[in-house]
Amino acid sequence: MNKKKLSTLFIVQAAMIAAIYVVLTVFISAFGLASGAIQVRISEALCILPVFTPAAVPGLFVGCLIANIIVPGAGLADIVFGSLATLIAAVFSYLLRKKGFLATLPPVIANAIIIPLVLKYAGGMGDAFWFLALTVGAGELISVCLLGWLLKVLLWKYRNIIFKTDDFSRNA
Repeated sequence: MNKKKLSTLFIVQAAMIAAIYVVLTVFISAFGLASGAIQVRISEALCILPVFTPAAVPGLFVGCLIANIIVPGAGLADIVFGSLATLIAAVFSYLLRKKGFLATLPPVIANAIIIPLVLKYAGGMGDAFWFLALTVGAGELISVCLLGWLLKVLLWKYRNIIFKTDDFSRNA
């Protein structure tokens, strides 16, 4: 990809990932599972997508940012730090993209550390850090390691079609 400009394909892929993340988060919030001490965001399954395309990194960040603005959570701290947790996780998942199942672990680790701090300090959940780390981490294990890995397995055969590279931009 041309380093001086983002390709149209990259931007479209990132935007589609962001949109799907938002829709899935808003959907799961109807069941009370998008924020709080116990959360299983099915949208977090998309955190496996950096294995397929670098466009997933900004896509996941923007999707999480928009979802955190829409879905009630721990306010501004959740919007900022929750979205940063997703960005950090997406970057490390991309870096681990050739390491198999290890690529699922950055979202679990980042969210199990950062989100309990947000819930403790901005969400007023007191001295429950370890409980929150356990519950948020468990939700991430379900979302990313189970559902995300399943998504990876299902998409792997079609990766060159769905996550096609923009060959045109290489010649620009």
